[in-house]
Amino acid sequence: MARNSHALSTKYNILYNGKVGLDKGVQTLNTNSDDDFWQLLPIEKMQIVEDFTSTTKPKNTDFELAETKATKAIQKHSMNIGGKEKNSQIDEAYLMLGKARYYDQRFVPALDAFNYILYKYPNSSRIYEAKIWREKTNMRLGNDALVIKNISKLLEDQDVKKQVFADANALLAASFLNLEEKDSAVAKIKLAIEYTKVNQEKARYRFVLGQLYQELGYKDSAVALYQSVIDMNRKADRKFVIQAHAKKAELFDYQTGDSVAFAKTFNKLIQDRENRPYKDLIFHQMAVFHDKQNNQKTALELYNASLQTNSKDTYLVASNYRNLGNLYFRNAEYSAAAKYYDSTLVKLNTKTREFGKIQKIRNNLDEVILYEALAKRNDSILNVIAMNPMDRSAYYEKYITKLKEQDEVKRLLEEKNKAKQENMNRNNSISSIDPVASQDAIKSIRKSPMAPPTIASAVSQSAAGSFYFYNPTTVAFGKVEFKKNWGERTLNGNWRIASANANPTVVDSLSVNKQTIGAEANPNKIVEQYTTDFYLKQLPTAQIELDSINKERNFAYYQLGIIYKEKFKENNLAITKFEQLLNNNPEEKLVLPAMYNLYKLYQITDINKATALKNKISTQFPDSRYAQIINNTNPNGISQNETPESVYNKWYKAFQQEQFVSVLENSDALINQFSGEEIVSKFELLKANAIGKLKGLTGYKNALQVVADNYPNSEEGKNAQVILTEQIPFLEKMEFKSTDSNNWKILYRVGSRDDKNTKALEEKIKLFIASENLQKLYYSYDIYTDKENFIVIHGIKSRVYADDIALILKENTKYKAIEPAIVVSGENYKVIQIKKNLETYLVPTKE
Repeated sequence: MARNSHALSTKYNILYNGKVGLDKGVQTLNTNSDDDFWQLLPIEKMQIVEDFTSTTKPKNTDFELAETKATKAIQKHSMNIGGKEKNSQIDEAYLMLGKARYYDQRFVPALDAFNYILYKYPNSSRIYEAKIWREKTNMRLGNDALVIKNISKLLEDQDVKKQVFADANALLAASFLNLEEKDSAVAKIKLAIEYTKVNQEKARYRFVLGQLYQELGYKDSAVALYQSVIDMNRKADRKFVIQAHAKKAELFDYQTGDSVAFAKTFNKLIQDRENRPYKDLIFHQMAVFHDKQNNQKTALELYNASLQTNSKDTYLVASNYRNLGNLYFRNAEYSAAAKYYDSTLVKLNTKTREFGKIQKIRNNLDEVILYEALAKRNDSILNVIAMNPMDRSAYYEKYITKLKEQDEVKRLLEEKNKAKQENMNRNNSISSIDPVASQDAIKSIRKSPMAPPTIASAVSQSAAGSFYFYNPTTVAFGKVEFKKNWGERTLNGNWRIASANANPTVVDSLSVNKQTIGAEANPNKIVEQYTTDFYLKQLPTAQIELDSINKERNFAYYQLGIIYKEKFKENNLAITKFEQLLNNNPEEKLVLPAMYNLYKLYQITDINKATALKNKISTQFPDSRYAQIINNTNPNGISQNETPESVYNKWYKAFQQEQFVSVLENSDALINQFSGEEIVSKFELLKANAIGKLKGLTGYKNALQVVADNYPNSEEGKNAQVILTEQIPFLEKMEFKSTDSNNWKILYRVGSRDDKNTKALEEKIKLFIASENLQKLYYSYDIYTDKENFIVIHGIKSRVYADDIALILKENTKYKAIEPAIVVSGENYKVIQIKKNLETYLVPTKE
């Protein structure tokens, strides 16, 4: 009886209260953890929100209560007699203890509790449940292979109850998913769906199975699973039903699907009051449906309706913004598209691939917006200039009429807003007065012979019956009213006169009103923007300006064609831009690359046009690289298999090997050869660097300016601009210095390295360094210009020592270096190389 008494009080008192706390904690956990239906749902809803620790301190008060009750049951009611537990509820207490720790994400202590049941209570009626919970904990600890091994063995060796069998297979499915074995997970989750008795689990498992089929490409099976969730209706959570509708919508076949039935279903969902919490998703899916049907106006309204629901689903909001951006992009409204893409990036996870993709599109849109605006502006200018004078005047008169209408609407709106604001200010000043206290105060003030006539309107809630100047609120109100009427005034006599104003910029309100009225009453005043001459005189007339505008416009069209073709894969837009470019009589360097790119696009859209353009390129430009590519020929020594990148790398290596002359001589041919490709900007910058090495700072600056002007949106153009802004001004300030230095050099002016005189001098210097055993001296062959170079002796500490070495090399019969030696400090040698001004340095010596 004593043993049964302990078991009875344990079950219906301690463990009952503990179970209440555990159930409440689980319910709170499920409420607070939202499922992400955009990703594959986990088999079990509870997700780890932070790394688990082995701490014994609970994080949740409900789970803490359950753990406390389980511990109390074990400590106070356990009856371990002769090595056997006589209280039949202690195994239940340990199971509750393990569950409380598991849900509190303290998995190591939870594992200890489950293992203790298996060790001490092998005959427990809950032994199989304890084994499953132990393996669930192992799965949370990352031991998925062990989970699969143990659960598979359990199901093979034991005949378990249906719900235990369902839980075991659900656990196996979760472990297989963790190991990315989706086919095995599908088989196990089917068994879990078949044997589970819990409707919420059945709905969840079916939805997850539908997602797996969708990922594996079995669309029909996925649709069937989603429909089975929908058919559960109220047996499943409403969110699963709505999400199943959304997933079915994602798989809808817009070619052969029943669009009428689709629209009818979602219209019914929208009208159902029970679905109000899910209108954001319903509106989104309807918007996607109409977007796919090219009903852009309806799609736009529905996307905005979804956004106006203030959805908490950040990815859904991001999807709305993204789809709106795509919609505006397809309509060539790039500024609006860019804004929606910006909003998309704010809502997306920065670590996802989609974020990187949208960010790349957004960055490319900057170029599109720039060039589209440039092309539109220049087209407008050139079209107006092409009109005859009469049509040109009529064009601007029409614009002026429209401008006047807009200005009138704007003026009326401003007046309306001003009147509305003044009315609001009056209402606010009246409503701020306490209706009861103010009436008493007004009556008492009016009876007083000392009361000013305007005080009554300024009485506040706390001023009833008090003297005006004793009330700071009414005084402040009076000051505001005074400044409103009179402005800032000095405290002296004749303060009403405008000249007595303390602030000269504030004029008497009466005079301001008179000036305003006078200005409005003068209908003969001419507004310059309302005359055609105002616009006509701004039109360029010089041919050089018109040529520049035309050139700029053509370049914009070319860049737009490349961007649409290469970066956005918008072939029709790219074709339009290239065709417009070729119709505008562009400069020669754009003709061939535009034709080639158009040829590549025609190969996709119209093979007949592609053939015609191929013949045209082969006829007009037979020696070009493009003719080589389309005809499989090999002119100019560049193999067809050589990519532009490999050719650039070859010449960049030559630059690193100081073959500056060769690089500069071939750069123009390479630029023409690869004209129209992105690699051209790299060749241009390489050419600029070669010019800098051979022609000095001035030539380098001019070449960099060309790169910055012609390729402003490429990395090379941006780098060139940075160099022009930050480095060139510093280099221009470099001048020769006459101060002492501990770094001196001896220069000998020579020709090319293969010249016999150069080789002879090099041998003499080499012999001098070797015979004199001067370990610290060394020499180099330095490029100076395209025709003149230096042999330079380095490692000299003083000017006197440099002069002695030059003298020995000149007079010693062993060397006889007859070439004139130039002694220069290391600092000045740097200036000579940068500015190519050796002659300037030598002027004082000659004098």
